[in-house]
Amino acid sequence: MADELMTIRQMCDLYDVTPRTLRFYEAKELLAPIRRGQKRLFTRRDRGRLTLILRGKRFGFSLEEIRELLDLYDLGDGRFTQLTRAMKLGRERLDGLRQQRADLDAAIAELEDQLSSGDAMLAEMQPDKRAG
Repeated sequence: MADELMTIRQMCDLYDVTPRTLRFYEAKELLAPIRRGQKRLFTRRDRGRLTLILRGKRFGFSLEEIRELLDLYDLGDGRFTQLTRAMKLGRERLDGLRQQRADLDAAIAELEDQLSSGDAMLAEMQPDKRAG
C-alpha cells in the first residue's frame, strides 16, 4: 500500500474522515490528490500529510500553523527547520493545554464546593429537620 493510489472512499475509510473533509483540505491546498476527471487519487504523500493534518488538529493547531509546518518539509535542510518550528509550536501548545487543565481543575473544585454547600443547605431545609 506504500505507493498505492487511494480513492476518496478508501481515504475516508482509512482515516475516518468524510469526503467533505478531504475536499476541504484540498481546497485549502493542504492536500493535492491526482485528478482524473472527477476522480481524486491520493498518493503516499497525501496520506502522510493527512496524518499530520489530523494530528495537528487533535493537538489544537490552526490550519495556518499546520500549513506552515507542511510547507517547511521541502526546504531541503533535512527537515531541520520543520522540526524546529514543530517543536516550538508543540511546546507552546502544551503550555496552553496545561494552563487549560489547571483552569478546569480550579473550576471543577469550585463547582464541587458550591454543590457541597448547596447539598448541606438543602439538607437543613428538609421539612422534617426544621420541625424537630
